[in-house]
Amino acid sequence: MEKKKAIIAMSGGVDSSVSAFLMQQAGYECIGATMKLFHNEDLKEEGEKEDKTCCSLNDVEDARAVAFRLGMPFYVFNFSADFNHAVIDRFVEDYQKGRTPNPCIECNRCLKFEKLYRRMQELNMDFIVTGHYARISFDEESGRWQLKKAVDSNKDQSYVLYMLTQEQLAHIIFPLGGMTKPEVRALAEEHGFINARKHDSQDICFVPDGDYAGFIERYTGTKPVPGNYVNPQGEVLGTHKGIIHYTIGQRKGLGIALGAPAYVTDMNPEKNTVTLGTNDQLFSRGLIADQVNLISCASLAVPKRVSAKVRYRQTEQPAMAWQTEDGRLHVRFDEPQRAITKGQAVVLYDGELVVGGGTIVELAEEEVPIEPNELAPSSVQP
Repeated sequence: MEKKKAIIAMSGGVDSSVSAFLMQQAGYECIGATMKLFHNEDLKEEGEKEDKTCCSLNDVEDARAVAFRLGMPFYVFNFSADFNHAVIDRFVEDYQKGRTPNPCIECNRCLKFEKLYRRMQELNMDFIVTGHYARISFDEESGRWQLKKAVDSNKDQSYVLYMLTQEQLAHIIFPLGGMTKPEVRALAEEHGFINARKHDSQDICFVPDGDYAGFIERYTGTKPVPGNYVNPQGEVLGTHKGIIHYTIGQRKGLGIALGAPAYVTDMNPEKNTVTLGTNDQLFSRGLIADQVNLISCASLAVPKRVSAKVRYRQTEQPAMAWQTEDGRLHVRFDEPQRAITKGQAVVLYDGELVVGGGTIVELAEEEVPIEPNELAPSSVQP
C-alpha cells in the first residue's frame, strides 16, 4: 500500500517540529516546508530579540536542522508578496479605518491554508500538517468534517482556525490536538531537537516590538492625522494623535486628563474622531459579523444556542446566533460583553465543537427573532 504524503509547515518552533516527528512515526512520507512571509531583519526594531519573532533566519535554520535530523526533505517557499498583500496591507487598512484586526487569522486563511494548501496539491501530497493545538474529526451523521478544541485548554487555538472549509479540513492534520505543551517539549527533548526549549513566538510576527502605530507609520511612510477626542454627545474634549493609535476599550496612553477614568468607546474615521466614555459604555449585548464560515453545520437560518467569544483569550459566553438572508451572522449574548471590537473575530462553539465564526463589523442590540421553543437543538444549555 502506497504511503500517504504530508507536507509539514515548519516554523522553526517546537510544535511544528514535534508534529513532523509524529507524522513520520505514523508512517507518512513527509517533507518539511517553511514559509518565508517577510524579511524579519527589515521589520524588527534595532535591539529586538530574535526569539520574540518568527520568520527569522534562525527560525529557518532551526526548521532545517530538525528536518535533517529526521531525514526529511526540506524546502523554503517565498510567499512574502502574498503576505504583504493579504495580511500586512489589510492590517494597515483596518487600523486606518478604526478597526482592530487579527492578522493571525488572515495569515491562516490566506497563507497557511490557502497558498500552502495549493502548494500541497501541486506537489501531489495528501495532507498539510501544522503544529496548531486543535482537533479534526469526521461526523458520519452530518457528513461534515468537524473542528474541535484542543485537549490542552491553555493552548487551544481553535479560535484562529474557524475559517477552515470542509475541503481544507479533509486534508489537514493537527497532530498536537490531543497533547499538552509539556508533553510536546518532553518529546522534543527526548529526540534531541535543537528547539526543544525554544520560546514561543510572541506578539504579531511582523510587529515584534508591539508598536502597531509605529509600524504603520514606517510601512506607509506617512504620519497619522490628529483629530478630536469627543464625548458620546459629540462635544470636543481634546486632541488625539491619530486613529491608528487607539483601540476599543483602551485606557492607557490617551494623553488627556478628564478627572475620571476614560476609555475609548468608539472611533469615526470619516470625522477623524475618537470617542471617550466610561467603562459602563463599553458593554454591548450583540454584534453582526461578515466573512462568515460555518463548520459544524451548513447554515444558521434558525437561531442556535451557542457559547461565543469575541477575542482569543476571552472565556466563552452563552449566546444566541443566527444568520439573516444576506448571510451575515448575528450574535446576541445573554449578558452584555465588554469592548466588542470591529475587526476582531467572533467564534461560536457548541461544547467542544467549533460551529463557525466571522469578522465583527457592527454592534447591535436586536432581539432574537424567534421563540425559544423553536430554536435549533444544541448541547449548550441556557
